[in-house]
Amino acid sequence: MIGKTIMDAGGPRAPHGRLWELLMRYMPLGLALSLLVAVTGSAGTAGVSQPSDPRAKALIETGRDLLGRGDIEAATDSFEAALAVDPGNPATFLALGDAARAAGMQGKAIHYYREALKRDPNNLAALSGEGGAMAEKGALEKAKGNLARLEGLCGRNCPESQNLANVIAKGPIARVVSADAVKPDPIVEDN
Repeated sequence: MIGKTIMDAGGPRAPHGRLWELLMRYMPLGLALSLLVAVTGSAGTAGVSQPSDPRAKALIETGRDLLGRGDIEAATDSFEAALAVDPGNPATFLALGDAARAAGMQGKAIHYYREALKRDPNNLAALSGEGGAMAEKGALEKAKGNLARLEGLCGRNCPESQNLANVIAKGPIARVVSADAVKPDPIVEDN
């Protein structure tokens, strides 16, 4: 009698009770999974390749030509003008990184390459440039980390991986020291 009373305490079950129970049990899980899929799908395409302003493209091309001719200062000016026209373009930061690296300012080049990577995390040229600047600065282990990431993205035979491997093999750039930095202390001796 007590068992029957406990069973009937919930009242009579409707014929669709089992289906309703399953629906209520698994609906939150289904909603959470669909939300995860929706967010993941939209985050993968957001802001990876933004269209560039044609004026910025022209300024970058001009700067690349100037950089190829060795006019680093004029190339940097052109790249900075492109940055003012199209501030979110990863190609502009990549070009500025190349110019800074050509000028021997590896720290500044690393900064620009990282800005490009913030906007396009799998940019092979930015990964290679950042790794090269790190290797030239002496941070060979970090550069090897970039090389491993590059090889994972494009393999060992892609030009970016080969370029970075060559820069790492060369090692850090020897810094030129001025004569003023190594002035000897005068020694006065009695004769």
